[in-house]
Amino acid sequence: MKNDTHPDYHTISVKMTDGTTYQTRSTWGSEGETMSLDIDPTSHPAWNGGSSRLMDAGGRVTKFKSKYAGLGF
Repeated sequence: MKNDTHPDYHTISVKMTDGTTYQTRSTWGSEGETMSLDIDPTSHPAWNGGSSRLMDAGGRVTKFKSKYAGLGF
């Protein structure tokens, strides 16, 4: 097996939409960085029974709706 074929696996912090954080290991970013989530299991309607609405971070939802407006959405 070749040496150095796998990416660096290190500890990062993940910040949920409600502000809570937790530690996990990942290949994303570098050691000690914080990943901020736009959508997570506490805010996505598919995981919470549809009781909340998605936030339009960066206009992505609006862009999607305008692109596919004629398809019955």
